[in-house]
Amino acid sequence: MTDKGNETLQNEENMPNLNVDDNVAGTTHLSEEMGTEDELGKLQAEVADWKDKYTRLFAEFDNYKKRSFKEKMEVIQSGGKDVIISMLEVLDDTVRAEKQMETATDIEALKKGCLLVFNKLKYNLHQKGLKAFDSIGENFDVEKHEAITEIPVDTTDKEGKVIDELEKGYLLNDKLIRYAKVVVGKASLV
Repeated sequence: MTDKGNETLQNEENMPNLNVDDNVAGTTHLSEEMGTEDELGKLQAEVADWKDKYTRLFAEFDNYKKRSFKEKMEVIQSGGKDVIISMLEVLDDTVRAEKQMETATDIEALKKGCLLVFNKLKYNLHQKGLKAFDSIGENFDVEKHEAITEIPVDTTDKEGKVIDELEKGYLLNDKLIRYAKVVVGKASLV
């Protein structure tokens, strides 16, 4: 045989022997690839579905934040409305008291009238949750007192205690809204 004939024979020997069973296996492999493509398509659809759900949820949460912020601002802006309305009665009483002061001759009646207006003001504020607290004689507390000055005291039991109160401190619904301005006792240098 010639060299070409030997090459052909060797190539034929090296060639895989294709039969019907191999074709079926190749078809199965092709169908597995198509199944993988179907699976890939399903997964891509699922990813798109989750992405859509996430986007909608994020938008819904963003809308919730905006809506709650708007509601909070409305509450803050109209929160003082109740207090102002209750103070209008006291304002009306003070206007009437002012008119009475112009013509009144009885000082005791004026004092009683002013005391009534003052008590009405205190009552209305108390109804809204405002409470004053006493500081005189208590230990100085930076959480509720603001020291204006210190004065020397002659006894050690007054040292570090509130001696005088220049302005009362106030709580609104048990939360401090104004520190009491106080004078604190300190040891004298004798």
